[in-house]
Amino acid sequence: MFRKLLSALLLLGILLIFTLTQCVPANKEILTDVNLDFKDPLYRLLYDYQDQLLTDSILPFFYDRDPSYRYAAALAFASNKDPLVLDSLIQLLGDEVQQVKVAAAYALGQIGSEKSGTALVNAFATDTLATSQKFKKIVLEAIGKSASGDYLDNISSVKSYFRSDTLLLEGQAYAIYRYGQRGITSPVGTQRMVDLLAKKGYPESVRLIAANYLYRTRDIKIDTFAGKFYQVAQRENDPQILQALAIAIGKTKKPAGLEALKYLYGKSDDFRVRVNVIRAMSNYEYDEVKDLITNALKSDNQHIAQAASQFFVDYGNARNATLYFNTAKNTENLSWQVRNNLLRAANRYVPKYFVNRTNNINAEIKARVEAPNDNVYEKAGLLKALSEYGWNYKYIHQKGYQSEQTIIRSASVDALAEIAMRPDFDKFFGASARRVKKELAGYFKEAIEKGDIAMSAYAAKVLRMPALDFKAVVDSFDYMTTAMGKLELPKEIEIKYELQKTVDYFNGVTAPANLPPRYNHPIDWNLIDGINPDAEAKIFTSKGEITLSLMLQHAPGTVSNFVRLARNNFYDNKNFHRVISNFVVQGGCPRGDGYGGLDYTIRSELGMAYYDDAGYVGMASAGNHTECTQWFITHSPTPHLDGNYTIFAKVKSGMDVVNQLQIGDRITDIKIQN
Repeated sequence: MFRKLLSALLLLGILLIFTLTQCVPANKEILTDVNLDFKDPLYRLLYDYQDQLLTDSILPFFYDRDPSYRYAAALAFASNKDPLVLDSLIQLLGDEVQQVKVAAAYALGQIGSEKSGTALVNAFATDTLATSQKFKKIVLEAIGKSASGDYLDNISSVKSYFRSDTLLLEGQAYAIYRYGQRGITSPVGTQRMVDLLAKKGYPESVRLIAANYLYRTRDIKIDTFAGKFYQVAQRENDPQILQALAIAIGKTKKPAGLEALKYLYGKSDDFRVRVNVIRAMSNYEYDEVKDLITNALKSDNQHIAQAASQFFVDYGNARNATLYFNTAKNTENLSWQVRNNLLRAANRYVPKYFVNRTNNINAEIKARVEAPNDNVYEKAGLLKALSEYGWNYKYIHQKGYQSEQTIIRSASVDALAEIAMRPDFDKFFGASARRVKKELAGYFKEAIEKGDIAMSAYAAKVLRMPALDFKAVVDSFDYMTTAMGKLELPKEIEIKYELQKTVDYFNGVTAPANLPPRYNHPIDWNLIDGINPDAEAKIFTSKGEITLSLMLQHAPGTVSNFVRLARNNFYDNKNFHRVISNFVVQGGCPRGDGYGGLDYTIRSELGMAYYDDAGYVGMASAGNHTECTQWFITHSPTPHLDGNYTIFAKVKSGMDVVNQLQIGDRITDIKIQN
């Protein structure tokens, strides 16, 4: 009886399954293509959820039948970096569509949680498809960004990739590089990067990553490779590799390294190479490099001349203090940046017991501060030069705090901070040290109470430096809490971060991580509808024209924000306020000192784009999701910025103009060309 009942139930189950399967269309297509369309209302909804940091609203898209939405959902967390989605992203590593797997792996790397390390390693090991090199590249990089150091030597030891396996080699190199960014290194990893750079036949993209590892990774032992680096320098012609190699050569501190640097300086006329050669020479004895750097002061290229003058600020000596002063005072055709640096070097290194010489130097700098001059950036630099003689603190306070120019006010607090941070503060001021520190604390309090955002930021940073022990001379810090209550958020979110950290320091509590600003600026999809995929921006500057290719598909929110500001003439007559030779030029600040913005913030968009070439345009920020109006253009590859600063454009033409720009040069207009 029981068997008959069981058989009947089994038959009924089969019939039920058969009936249900008949209800499903037999020709239901399995989707495998990823197609992102900004016109698609559902995709816009998903992107809006990303923009609002709504993790729970994005998660259902992980299970959508259409891989386009699974891909977009995974990639959303490359920007939002929410560790709560780790398990869901790990599941997508097994998706049947490769692009979805790639997005999931990239997002896991961006989140950077060690918890994902084992899953990433397993995904790499179990994927045997011949077509999955892109996936394996991203997985290797993600391991470097997130996994424990246990995997570093295993990854570094792989030498079975063919030189034609570009993606796999890039993945290996990026894994070692990203580990290095996190302070995780090994001799095996370093040796592999040297091999990738030095042995012939490896792809240029891989060699560039290796060169930047040797350039930017701290505390790696590379002194034994000086001779090998010299050989590379002799045969290499790519300036983007040579400029990175120059720093690596300097880090060897070997005589062969110095010869290689001198050879490189003569071999290449690319300013980026020469700037880094000058910087690398800081690893050698002053007298061995002084002549080359002194001659570089006369260079027609301002980046080279400024790097040389900055060398004397950072590594000069007392024997040459008078030489710096006389060169600054008597040499014609020096740029103001070079002259200011030489005056600063003279003021830093002149022995203070040479009273007359010290007085002459400071009198010359003060005379230039007092002279009629509309260049506020030059005067700001002169205040910094005055800070090298600590007893100028009252003069700096008087001239700076009373100025009507925001840039000079900002620079005055920065200069006072330099005085407060003197490593020899107590020795320099002697019996007056405690009194001077108390006066400086009063000046920093005044800066915060003034409500000027840049003055507040500089003051807050210096007050919380433990080594300076301002707690010992500050009676109350309630004024900081009061100042925070007056801030306009999110416009002044950066200053809130700084003040809160300082309040926490005085309260003796560990400051929590900065929370991103609340959602306050929706993406303008109507504006995006009017932007062509191949739209360009033509930037007219005081040095010439620059044309950008806008990357709408990669960063729609950022591009639409930039286009709206440009069309509203916001950028007209704004200065390039920050220029760091062989790094970036930065503009778009309404104040002109880097602390300005508007009354909103936009979100970071950190998809799979890399700063692997010169001319990328990224958004400046005080942390993810704090972007607004300021942007920068890179002089050279800057892979240490990858994944943290939104890329929204690339220079199409006018890189020669970018390379000429200096602090104070102006944007006269920006035209959007569809």
